[in-house]
Amino acid sequence: MSFFNSRRSDVVSKNGIVATSQPIAAQVGLRILQDGGNAVDAAVGTAAALNVLEPMSTGIGGDMFALVWLADSKKVVAVNGSGRSGIEADPEYVLKKGYSSIPTEGPDSALAVSVPGTVSGWQMCLDLYGTMGMNQVLRDPIKYAQEGFGVSDVISDAWQSSVAKLSYRPSGSELLPGGSAPSHGDIVSLKTLANSLSQIAEGGAEAFYKGDIGKKISRFVQDEGGWITEQDLAEHRSDCDVPISIDYRGVTVWECPPNGQGIAALMALNIAEGFDVASMGSQSVDRYHYLVEAMRLGYADALQYVADPRVSDVPIEGMLSKEYASARRNLINKEKSIKTVSYGQPIPNSDTVYLTVVDREGNACSFINSLYQGFGTGLVVPDTGIALQNRGALFSLDPNHPNYLQGGKRPYQTIIPGMATRDGELWLSFGVMGGFQQPQGHLQIISNMVDFGMTPQQALDALRFSVDVKDNEIVWVEEDLDESVVSGLKSLGHTVMVAEGYDRTMFGGGQIISRDPHNGSLMGGSEPRKDGAAVGW
Repeated sequence: MSFFNSRRSDVVSKNGIVATSQPIAAQVGLRILQDGGNAVDAAVGTAAALNVLEPMSTGIGGDMFALVWLADSKKVVAVNGSGRSGIEADPEYVLKKGYSSIPTEGPDSALAVSVPGTVSGWQMCLDLYGTMGMNQVLRDPIKYAQEGFGVSDVISDAWQSSVAKLSYRPSGSELLPGGSAPSHGDIVSLKTLANSLSQIAEGGAEAFYKGDIGKKISRFVQDEGGWITEQDLAEHRSDCDVPISIDYRGVTVWECPPNGQGIAALMALNIAEGFDVASMGSQSVDRYHYLVEAMRLGYADALQYVADPRVSDVPIEGMLSKEYASARRNLINKEKSIKTVSYGQPIPNSDTVYLTVVDREGNACSFINSLYQGFGTGLVVPDTGIALQNRGALFSLDPNHPNYLQGGKRPYQTIIPGMATRDGELWLSFGVMGGFQQPQGHLQIISNMVDFGMTPQQALDALRFSVDVKDNEIVWVEEDLDESVVSGLKSLGHTVMVAEGYDRTMFGGGQIISRDPHNGSLMGGSEPRKDGAAVGW
């Protein structure tokens, strides 16, 4: 079997499409489009709605990135809405406490809290590329937080898996309505979160970083042993970046630059371009083998070199060169998997939410917002309903590593939006939420659509693999994959694990919107392994 049996059709529209992991959130974005907002307005409103409706995955206590296609100028721009470590961050202190890495939860999880970048990123997107104010796009999210919303079975399952984390401190009860995680079908309201969103709607980013919310965040984090101060919050700024790209068989694939990991997907695509993937069949042993190996090589480099480029040297140009891809490709043996994958030398001598929106004018926003792990640290700032991310846990404690923990530095980021253009016109706005699965999802979606001519929904329904980043000899596949492919991969030396049921959410939550430049027709697909929906008008 080649496809997850979603029985979904592509959504086709001419006026605009919103695609994300929760149907009500998608409708929030659609209403913004119908009220005259553009793709960026709708993206911020949808992200805010997801903070309410899927709070374990995203929120104003986390980070965001966006790629924006500006139809008038035919240009892709990148927004880095990720936060930095506290200026007083001290890696030696972490080591002295007996940790070999920064803890993600438990008594010292505040050490993993970096400045939440989300609200600043939202503000920059609206100020530079939107047409509406924060008060307009947050209207519906505030209403759902105040008046209540229904909980699906997928979200209930994820919520319940974080009960212990949220119960560790009294303030976690703000995200455990009634003292427990909601069940499928429950109606839930999040009053303190509604109040926080209302303050942001009225006062914008200033209300978050310099107002009462910021004071509560810094006081709570410091009480818990973390480093974030009022000054760290007040001085935070998002950045507009030049996106990075490669050509894959005539399609230009765009990603945000490091500190994000999108470069891993681009490196894997560069390597895969040297193989005749289209002739192999979309669910063949050969295709899985070559793409898995390409992804393993891409990740080896990303984990070694990706860091905050404003603080550390990141050899982006070398990592993306076709010559370097060719050298890495030569390491792949068609007869067996690479035993040990190590990073190369690209220079001489030397539970996240994703959403995408395209509006009737052809503007697009590929947008991702995350707390990293479920409810982040599990630290909920008292009287705010804000769960704080644990993104700082991705810093290295090795002083020789580019991603070494330093004060005022952004950590390695897993969250990556994607975009693709053809002949200078927007073709795809896409992404796949899900930690280290994200570059792997980008690789497979682009291959599905370019090599095999799939539609957005077909590309999302197609079975996926997931290389285990902690042990990259392990590759996970879906239970529907033909046993002959599983056995074929094992014969090549891959350690294959099969995921079943709810565990299949590990393969990510993808959303895709394509645009036909000739007639402006839009086609949207949404992740079948989640509650996702693509809606248009």
